[in-house]
Amino acid sequence: MARLLIVDDEAHVVERLAGLVPWDSIQVTKVYKAYSAYEALELLEEHPIELVITDIRMPGMSGLELAAEIQRKWHKTRCILLSGHADFGYAQEAIVRGTASYLLKPVTDEELLQTAREVLHRLEEEWAQIISRERIERTLRENLPQLRGQLLAELLQGRRYSREGLANKIKLLEAPDLMDSFFAMLLVRLEDPFPGYDAQSIALVEYGIGNMAEELFAQHFQLWQGKDAHDNVIFLVKSMSETSEAERNERLERTASQLQHAIRTYLKGQVSILIGGWGAFPDELTTMYDRTLTALRQRVGGEQELILSVGEASDLPGKLPLLHSVYQLPTIAQLLEAGQWGKLEERIEAIFAELKGMGAESEEYLLEVFLSISSAITQTAHKSGILLSSLIGPDYDRLLQGTPFRTWKQLHDWTMEVFGQFRSRSEAETKDSRVGLIRQVRAFIEESLSEDVSLQAIADRVYLHPVYVSKIYKLETGENISDYVYRLRMEKAAELLLSSQEKIYEIAAKLGYQRAHSFINVFKKHTGLTPQEYRDKHLPS
Repeated sequence: MARLLIVDDEAHVVERLAGLVPWDSIQVTKVYKAYSAYEALELLEEHPIELVITDIRMPGMSGLELAAEIQRKWHKTRCILLSGHADFGYAQEAIVRGTASYLLKPVTDEELLQTAREVLHRLEEEWAQIISRERIERTLRENLPQLRGQLLAELLQGRRYSREGLANKIKLLEAPDLMDSFFAMLLVRLEDPFPGYDAQSIALVEYGIGNMAEELFAQHFQLWQGKDAHDNVIFLVKSMSETSEAERNERLERTASQLQHAIRTYLKGQVSILIGGWGAFPDELTTMYDRTLTALRQRVGGEQELILSVGEASDLPGKLPLLHSVYQLPTIAQLLEAGQWGKLEERIEAIFAELKGMGAESEEYLLEVFLSISSAITQTAHKSGILLSSLIGPDYDRLLQGTPFRTWKQLHDWTMEVFGQFRSRSEAETKDSRVGLIRQVRAFIEESLSEDVSLQAIADRVYLHPVYVSKIYKLETGENISDYVYRLRMEKAAELLLSSQEKIYEIAAKLGYQRAHSFINVFKKHTGLTPQEYRDKHLPS
């Protein structure tokens, strides 16, 4: 499936090639038309186009110059130049530079279709090579350790995947198949002298620790290495043999001690290693990680070069259940900032479902949820340049009073109401912003019709990316910018023809046509009359 742009300053040539040649026979699904190189560039700014067929001889910018500009800005768009014998040397220059193919005039439909088919086939082969399975797999293999580490880091921070989705990711990244298996966790905290290292040196240390661990654990365990948000090196460990839990633990502790010694001996630094108990993956991963991190804080603290086996949750003093839904990735603030309203509502329902199952009337948990949600709303409002007091009105005073809710239902209803207000405000601002953008675009076009009104020029004026400007304009108005420019030029032309005594070429110049001939052809295509015929018909004798 390809899109084609035909460019010629003679309108009848464009119309014939666009309307009479059976482009669908070579899988061309859309044909665009331009009557100058400048119009062609505007269309290319707005639409992804694979193939351009252009005449060489055109006023203002030639087809050869157009092809060179296309190669500079859209290097995956191909050109076919239509040249007469006198222009053959120029066409050859384009071929040598790799900008285009060419055909000598006069050209038959069959020749044009055959050449277009060959050009599109070569382009398809180029893309096939770019996205080839072998190339993708090679790139993936080179980045597998980093990608595995990123996935583990996301899981440790509470990112949720469907079981099928997670299994597929693990398989794709060639990580140990832990799905529904028992695993243990090693948390390695880097101590003196490592904290004084720069980022590159730390990365080398972590790489070295991973290699040492693979060497020492390989006989009995599979490892999945990653890194948490606190710069601890994390290993998920899976036993490769059927042994008792006591024997697995003894091997794990012995090998962890060997790893600590190897790091001290060969990397000249100290680490503390915490060994989590065994649990089921992925259901108990975040619970085990939280337990291990708590043990690091409560039992190891500032002491250095320790090895500690972390028992069950009951072994840690004062350990309470956690509201995991509140903190999983993406966070509430991230969902709110991105305007992902559907996912945000799902998260809120998950939080309150978890809250109800943990003794929802507890002021401790109500306070935790209330503060988390309030913080996310405040952070996002301030990032958007909005005062929270103006966003939620009377509810702002309730925030200042502390926790104004005594039941999960009250907190739930308040949360949904505030998020609803935020969504309404956000959507209204988006609409207002787009209306303002359309107004700016049209004002610039109207004042610049005799100059450059290309999509790039418009985008430069409003300080936005041309693709964004094009898409928003089409979304809000239902027409392309180039269609509006064309329509405005024709309306202005008709007005000037009837309200002034200016000559045709003067009106053409006012409307941005460098050659009167091009203006006459376009105007006749639009109205069915030449400019002079239109003037004669509508003005009294």
